[in-house]
Amino acid sequence: MPHFDTMAVHAGRDDFATLCVHAPPLDLSTTYPIHDLDTGTASFDALVAGAAQAANPIYARLHNPTVARTEAAIAALEGTEACVAFASGMAALTAVLLERSQHGKHVLVVRPLYGTSDHLLASGLCGIEAEFVAADEIAARRRADTCLVVIETPSNPTLNLVDIGAVVAAAGPVPVLVDSTFATPVLQRPARHGASWVLHSATKFLGGHGDVIAGVVCCDQSRATALRTVRAATGALLHPLAAWLLHRGLPTLPLRVERAQANAQLIAQRLGAHPAVARVFYPGLPGNANAHLLGTQMSGPGALIAFEVHGGHAAAAAVMAAVKVMTPAVSLGSVDTLIQHPAGLTHRVLDAATRAASGITPGLLRLSVGIEHGEDLWNDLAQALTASTGTGVV
Repeated sequence: MPHFDTMAVHAGRDDFATLCVHAPPLDLSTTYPIHDLDTGTASFDALVAGAAQAANPIYARLHNPTVARTEAAIAALEGTEACVAFASGMAALTAVLLERSQHGKHVLVVRPLYGTSDHLLASGLCGIEAEFVAADEIAARRRADTCLVVIETPSNPTLNLVDIGAVVAAAGPVPVLVDSTFATPVLQRPARHGASWVLHSATKFLGGHGDVIAGVVCCDQSRATALRTVRAATGALLHPLAAWLLHRGLPTLPLRVERAQANAQLIAQRLGAHPAVARVFYPGLPGNANAHLLGTQMSGPGALIAFEVHGGHAAAAAVMAAVKVMTPAVSLGSVDTLIQHPAGLTHRVLDAATRAASGITPGLLRLSVGIEHGEDLWNDLAQALTASTGTGVV
């Protein structure tokens, strides 16, 4: 099998020689001519039932060739049989929950995780009852109607590492969904450890340039078939232009992740010694919980850092206002460095008690480190931290 870096460049291009193209083609058709009705009818039936392809795509809500190529590429990188792409990461999670609600109503969830994912699970909108537990409580909390276990590792925003293999073992017959957005397949491939579904907000590292909204679920063919039936019924197909941009960005994914990770390691080490910083959350620092998972489950600590500043909300806001190279904005995984305030933005939808229990304090900031020069990033953050101490709140 080729090295991961080679697969990142060539995956999803199997039909390029037949098409006589070098760059990924973009198919924006919303509908496809049906010259033979019997073939069209058979194709329609197959696609509505979740087939990966048919003789005729019929209609873009059912299938699009550009999307299919991107799905094939991402499945190859994750090492799964299939990948199903959606209009956003939340659409992808919703599809899994809707499908699993046909098998049971009880879902076990390990916090922390992305705020909107938490909110969706807790809301019951998808016909499920979410119970939030610690990872070591999963076996004891399983019920006859438990249909799914949901974890995110590294977790958003405090970078907790969860042992996927241990969770799969504790879940027993209950399948496990892993949100691996922060790790990407460059650093972690949850299917190798027994996960049934691997979820990515592809808006983040997989897209990598801040210009795509997308979500993907990687899994085996049977689970993919079930998800495609949900996607066809709900209209959550990824737009082909977004799929094209996503595919175009994949060849540089390993390079982007490796450079951003190197920058993050430098910044995390220096943050711990800064007087304005109370605490740093980064898997690569000494004393991190589940550090044994680095080098086994996860090949590197990644490009996300969370850190708590002395002075709470006011100091955090001052840091965000003072950065000049970094961009104060939500999202992550872009080529440029983003800094945001989880309690006030991405996890604002959670109640204060839940945020506190997950370690999301008023002074917590989350840094998505980009591919700029590491010293420039550190100098920018250091001056912003110094500016925050000058406000009188530290």
